[in-house]
Amino acid sequence: MTEHLDYEFPLQSGLVYLNHAAVGVWSRRTAEAVHTFADENMFQGATDYPKWMKVEQSLRQQLTELIHAESIDDIALLKNTSEGLSIVAYGMDWHIGDNLVISNQEFPSNRIVWQSLKSQGVEVRIADIACDDPEAAMLACCDANTRLLSVSSVQYGTGLRMDLQRLGEACQQHGIFFCVDAIQSLGALDMDVQAIHADAVIADAHKWLLGPEGLAVFYISPAWRERLKLHQFGWHMIEDIGNFDATSWQAATSARRFEAGSPNMLGIHALHASLALLLEIGMSNIERMVLERTSALIDMVLEDKQLELVSPSQWQRCSGIVTFRFKTMNHQEHIMLYQQLMQKRVICAYRAGGIRFAPHFYTPYACFDEAWSRMIACYNA
Repeated sequence: MTEHLDYEFPLQSGLVYLNHAAVGVWSRRTAEAVHTFADENMFQGATDYPKWMKVEQSLRQQLTELIHAESIDDIALLKNTSEGLSIVAYGMDWHIGDNLVISNQEFPSNRIVWQSLKSQGVEVRIADIACDDPEAAMLACCDANTRLLSVSSVQYGTGLRMDLQRLGEACQQHGIFFCVDAIQSLGALDMDVQAIHADAVIADAHKWLLGPEGLAVFYISPAWRERLKLHQFGWHMIEDIGNFDATSWQAATSARRFEAGSPNMLGIHALHASLALLLEIGMSNIERMVLERTSALIDMVLEDKQLELVSPSQWQRCSGIVTFRFKTMNHQEHIMLYQQLMQKRVICAYRAGGIRFAPHFYTPYACFDEAWSRMIACYNA
C-alpha cells in the first residue's frame, strides 16, 4: 500500500503538504488522465466525444456510490459549492416571516447566500456551536417558521465534525429542508446521504476529493428535485437533450435539470480518475487513515505545553483538520508564523486564529515530525 501511494503522490522532496482543507494534491492517475484528454483535444479535437460522454456518466455513477445516493438521477455536476447552495436558496418558495438556521463557524459560502435572502423577508438565525452540544444549539434556533437548516459537515476553521444524522432526523421530523455543505469531509470521511436524511449535499472536487477546481457534486433528494424552482436554463438541462431542432422542451426529470450548459469535460476526466483511486481504496479505509493521522497530530499538540488545541479532540468530532495555537502568540504573530511556514515549504493555512494542518490518507507520518521541526525553528527564531 505504501509503495502504491508513493507512486500515486510523488510530491517534491522537501515539501510538506498539509493543506487538503484548502486545495488538495492530484494523484498521478489524475494528472495522466488530464494529459491524455489534452492530447486527444490537440490531435483529434472532439472526435471521441461519445467516449467522453461515457466518462461523464461513469463519474455520476462513481459519485452515486461515493455518497450512497439512491440513484444516478440524484446527481448533478455543477461549477462549485456556491452554485449548489444558490440553487437551493433561490429554488425554494420563501415567504415573509420564514427563517433558516446556520452556525457561527461557517465558511462565507455557507453564510452569504443565506444572508442574501433578507430582501425576501427571510430571517437568518446563527447558532453558536462553540459548546458541548453543537447540534442542540442549532436545533434550539429552529421553530415553526424554520424552513431550512444548512451546515458544513466539518467546520473549515476548527475541524469540528457535525452529527449529520442527528440533525437530519430532526429536520425530517419537523419538515425542515436539510442542506449539507460537505466540501470539508467528502473524500476524507465516509458519507451516506440517505442515512443522514439530507435533502441536498454539495461539495467541490478540489479539496479532499483530490480533483480539480471548477467542478462540484450536487446531490438533491428525489422528494425535492422538481420542487426547487429553476433559474438557469440551457440546452443541457432539458429532458430531450439531443434534439436540437425541437422548439418545445421540458426540464429533465433527473438532477441534470440544474445543469444549464455544457459540462466541464476536462474537470470530469480529472475527477473520474481521482474517484477511481478513492473508491479503489475504499472510503471506510480512507476515513480510518485520515483520522489516524489527525489523531497523531492532536497528540503532538497536546504533548507540547507551548500549544493549545483549537480543534476537538474527541474521536467522533475529529475530521481531517487539526488547528492549534501557540499560547504566547497573538493574532498577528500567528499570521507571521504561517507565512514563515509557507516559506519553509510547510504548506498549511491560517484559520480560526491559529495554524491549520490538514493531512490526507496518503500523507506520510514523517511529514508531521518535519513540519514540527520547521515550525519550532520559526517560533524560536
